[in-house]
Amino acid sequence: MKDLGTIVGTIESSRKEMIELETLMTSVPALAPESGGVGELDKCIALEGWLKKNGITNLERFDAPDSRAKNGIRPNLVATIEGEDDDLSVWIMAHLDVVPVGELSLWNSDPWKVIEKDGKIIGRGVEDDQQGLVAGVFAALSFIRNGVKPAHTVKLLFVADEEVGSAYGIQYLLKEHKLFRPQDLIIIPDGGDSKGETVEVAEKNIVWLKVRTLGKQSHGSRPDEGANAFLANCELAMRLNELEKTVFNEKNSLFEPDHSTIQPTKKEANVPNINTIPGEDVFYMDCRILPCYKLDVVRGEFKRIIADVEKKYGVKIETTEEQAVESPATPVDAPVVKKLSEAIEKVYGRKARPIGIGGGTVGAYLRIEGYQAVVWGTLDETAHQPNEYCIVENLINDAKILATVMF
Repeated sequence: MKDLGTIVGTIESSRKEMIELETLMTSVPALAPESGGVGELDKCIALEGWLKKNGITNLERFDAPDSRAKNGIRPNLVATIEGEDDDLSVWIMAHLDVVPVGELSLWNSDPWKVIEKDGKIIGRGVEDDQQGLVAGVFAALSFIRNGVKPAHTVKLLFVADEEVGSAYGIQYLLKEHKLFRPQDLIIIPDGGDSKGETVEVAEKNIVWLKVRTLGKQSHGSRPDEGANAFLANCELAMRLNELEKTVFNEKNSLFEPDHSTIQPTKKEANVPNINTIPGEDVFYMDCRILPCYKLDVVRGEFKRIIADVEKKYGVKIETTEEQAVESPATPVDAPVVKKLSEAIEKVYGRKARPIGIGGGTVGAYLRIEGYQAVVWGTLDETAHQPNEYCIVENLINDAKILATVMF
């Protein structure tokens, strides 16, 4: 049996091919219908063709129906590489879709044509999430090219719809297909830091709240004849925000910031003129709550404060949850965390550390269903920006680390 050094050497010699696959993937825009596109089908077909041509032939599609997309489907693709043991699978999960280019004048080159410059490749999607996609492919391919089976079955998962909510991607797969087992190791190379040291194991619980307050409109000189919905919302926003310090005030060094955040954000226009007391007012809260607090407890505190404000100002307050996600953490000593951390140390010679984040990832959906998933990568986080880039050396090293996990 060939050793790990041979596997790593194969990856190091694949630099040109890795850039070629990045170039192919970028040349086929995969935009969601919400972003003005037709979905991921063309990109998925291009990837399938490349994989088959290069020896990854055990492919299976799980297409989610979506009448807005090309051929009415959003494709999810699984490539299986047989391992010495099938007691568990090592999953590398990347997403096919990308975000729009944004303001084209801010790009220094065509976003859909990869250019290589100063050790970087530049183009829409090259980091988010084609770096993870290509790294996973070449990690697996290094075993096939050497005639070596990985220790366990490897599953490369390429999902749709990550950028716009995952309803046709991982959420569809979890609902309609039983692909995963509790013992599987699931790595999502779609976030991280420039040194590749942080392994994301937890996310704050999320609530996006829309608050619509109904009072009574009146002339600006006669607030006594009205009920100022805007004034009521001002107090409500302040009191909800104060919960960060008074009720949900635990701290957890796994996260940055290390505490729950309950922040007023978007504000809709109310009356168009200055001298009218508004009878209706709408604003939004973005709440990121440490996992030690259940969202039902948070909702209970919100309800109590809302009732107080309603009584004080003589208004009626309606709330709608635009989004609510409550996700357990992957234990910091879980096998996938241990295995990935060991691989990072082997390749980089540095200790990895588990972290939590305030943002949401597809990892949350997996954790909710009881699967231990981590999010990781070596990247500068240029996702969604003009002139998005991927450092080629990071791409190669990520493939080495994933191959080390598979070995």
